[in-house]
Amino acid sequence: MTISRRDMFLGMTLAALPFPAQAARRFDSRDFGARGNGVAIDSGAINAAIEAASRSGGGTVVLPRGRYLCFSIRLRSHVTLLLGEGAVIEAADPARHAGRYDLPETGIDQLYQDFGHSHWRNSLIWGDAVEQVAITGPGMIHGIGLTRDGPGARWKKQAGERPLSMRGMTDAQIAALEPDAAAMQGLGNKAIAFKNGCDIHLSGFTILKGGHFAILATGTRGLRIDGLTIDTDRDGIDLDCVRDVVVERCRVNSPNDDAIVLKSSHALGRAIASDNILIRDCDVSGYDMGSLIDGTRRTTQQLAPDRDRVTGRIKLGTESNGGYRNVRIEDCRFTRCRGLALETVDGGVMENIVARRLTMRDVTTAPLFLRLGDRRRGPEGTGIGAVRHVEISDVDARGIDHRFPAAIAGLPGHRIADVTLRDIHLVYRGGGTATDAARAPAELADAYPEPSMFGILPSWALWARHAERLTIDHFTAETMTADARPPFAFDDVPGLTLRRTPLGN
Repeated sequence: MTISRRDMFLGMTLAALPFPAQAARRFDSRDFGARGNGVAIDSGAINAAIEAASRSGGGTVVLPRGRYLCFSIRLRSHVTLLLGEGAVIEAADPARHAGRYDLPETGIDQLYQDFGHSHWRNSLIWGDAVEQVAITGPGMIHGIGLTRDGPGARWKKQAGERPLSMRGMTDAQIAALEPDAAAMQGLGNKAIAFKNGCDIHLSGFTILKGGHFAILATGTRGLRIDGLTIDTDRDGIDLDCVRDVVVERCRVNSPNDDAIVLKSSHALGRAIASDNILIRDCDVSGYDMGSLIDGTRRTTQQLAPDRDRVTGRIKLGTESNGGYRNVRIEDCRFTRCRGLALETVDGGVMENIVARRLTMRDVTTAPLFLRLGDRRRGPEGTGIGAVRHVEISDVDARGIDHRFPAAIAGLPGHRIADVTLRDIHLVYRGGGTATDAARAPAELADAYPEPSMFGILPSWALWARHAERLTIDHFTAETMTADARPPFAFDDVPGLTLRRTPLGN
């Protein structure tokens, strides 16, 4: 008997699947009518294969080489979706193809988070309360027919709803980014979405142009994301109200929004903390969209839609009703993007955060930004949160925009507490003036948190205000050109400890 290369590869891939019991039962999507020719709509056939695998007690649905034009694909528990080598799931476009995506859920209160966070079924691939599910293989998800847009939250306290960098935009420009909810009916605005559920594995594949979110996981437990390449037009990986999650060995390029972001919104109707998260050995960047995958790594785009420089970072926030605890970010690389941002502004507590061994090059805003704010986008009674027990170490950041030193910004009467910065080396472009050094930034307690919110800061290496028990150990910094500001500025920072930290310019 002759065994083809494809069958050999498939056999090896099936043996490596995360759920061996599912690997034992194989369902080829072509046996259910999938064509893979890029013309026929194949989502009906793929969904039929998924249903058959589910009815049999679980199995693996295989998509061999081909281009599968699809509307919504509905995942079921105990089913693995295997994207074979050369397999592409292409998001259909309702404006060009006959059909539509599953409609967004009704009865979701979209008061405290935007449309994208409030719905899951209007996605290319979605699962609701599924267990033991995997999407794996070397294939691709191409979200060409998805939209990146959607309306914002119905909460209309305008201070804090949008970044201050967007203040000069007209109503028409805002409306172009945030269309009315009625315009979203039948559209897909996420590549992959999970609501609740547990024991989910995503590995090996590529996402190009993933819509509002390439991956949105809300209320999900036991999620593992490994070895993905994502090159997208808005958010990369959004983890909202999740626990027990590992994200590792991923490459995420997202010039228009955040690359890997942890949130704790009110999308499930209550404040839920994101807990026990590990982000390890990942690359985030803000190259022109598509140029990570094609290898050109172009740098034509200079500004994100919020009119700050390109994004592409790792962030905690902005949605932060439930807070975050027990988060580790380690051995990650940031290139041509904003730096690490740790924010809580909606009443949640951020605690026990460790970030270490981070490398950054061509940093488009601050390399490190810690913010406790008072936006309070949440139900009546939402208070001011807290930031405590944060350790950041072994950071090497170079080519930093001179306007944005590392910043730690609490509030009067609500200090950020027990932060340690250890073994930090920062290289800035330089160019600050004596006028910049004399600036006294406003508090802006209820503003949307971004490093640019305070304008040019009065120091060039580190600025800290309203923090207590701040420890700075072996913090070095330099500028590529002269800077007239002092390297450090501290305001309301009792219990400050400086060790092995030269203060000279």
